[in-house]
Amino acid sequence: MEVLPVTTDRDLQLFLHLPWRIYRGDPHWVPPLLLEQRQLLTGQHPFFEKAEIRLFLAREGDEIVGRIAAILDRHFLEFHHDPVGFFGFFECLGDGGITAGLLAAAQGFLRGKGMRAIRGPVNPSMHNPCGLLVEGFDSPPAFLMPYNPPRYQALLEAAGCRKVKDLLAYRIEIPAAIPPKVIRSATGAEQKGIRVRPINLKRLREDVGIFRELYNAAWQQNWGFTPMTPAEAEWMAKHLKPLLVPSLALIAETEGRPVGFLMLLPDYNQALRHLNGRLGLLGLLKFLWYRRRIRDARLLLLGVTPEYRGKGVDALLYSVAYHDLKRRGFIHAEISWVLEDNWVVLRLVERWGGVPYKRYRIYELPL
Repeated sequence: MEVLPVTTDRDLQLFLHLPWRIYRGDPHWVPPLLLEQRQLLTGQHPFFEKAEIRLFLAREGDEIVGRIAAILDRHFLEFHHDPVGFFGFFECLGDGGITAGLLAAAQGFLRGKGMRAIRGPVNPSMHNPCGLLVEGFDSPPAFLMPYNPPRYQALLEAAGCRKVKDLLAYRIEIPAAIPPKVIRSATGAEQKGIRVRPINLKRLREDVGIFRELYNAAWQQNWGFTPMTPAEAEWMAKHLKPLLVPSLALIAETEGRPVGFLMLLPDYNQALRHLNGRLGLLGLLKFLWYRRRIRDARLLLLGVTPEYRGKGVDALLYSVAYHDLKRRGFIHAEISWVLEDNWVVLRLVERWGGVPYKRYRIYELPL
């Protein structure tokens, strides 16, 4: 077995298509869109304005048996002043020797950049699908959440990786009525002059800028956080515009000043799983057909600026979104991801009736 860097387009194709061999026959795997994966892995995403990525393949003879990406995120380094690199896009067909070889290749690249540790999996950052699934293998992942075989946990831990943080996903059955406590809290927010409006697709760039500012203000104390850049926000606006439901992407304001936000998306994985990673004309028609049958949603983003926490803004956002979810016939929602020690949000989600059903783990390995 040898681990070699990806240097040719042929290598990149092998890197991209390896998951189809690993997950063949797995009823819960959702094939990623190959075009989007290529853009990420070739540095076309604005994340790479301040980042580097190196891809590696593990080979046994003529057979590809594993892959990994080593990621140097200079934006993270500037914000945290902590020399930590990252790994992601990890897949392995074989045993622990292959995993150790892949991690050693990623470590070698990052050690050469002066890093003290390697952390992951992130694909390629905490703003993207991240974490290794360690609990909840009995159902498919929600949209923009990762998935992997159960055996990966043992492979990474045998190679010396140790848990640094867990991320939780909660599942909620959309209730017949909003809990009275939530209603009281939402009413209190309205009495304080807080109003909620949907995102405006005609001025999407401006509203996504508001989302970015609120996100950076609300999440800045969270573990692993790095601020979202204007370029990343514009990329998100461009790529999510066809998928957004304006009445489920909400901004809370008081006297015209944004103080909170919420973004729900239909669980598009329920449509994407039928495309086999390709979005040509036939894939688009399939997507539009299955999109109409989606009855689950994912709460992707929720935040309130620090000075307006505890004033019912979150309850008001939830209440407005709840009525639209019911009107559109949604049955369940996933709230993900939530840091395992973010007790404020955990209590809030449980007050809404959320039940933890998946756990994702971020690992760290010293260099």
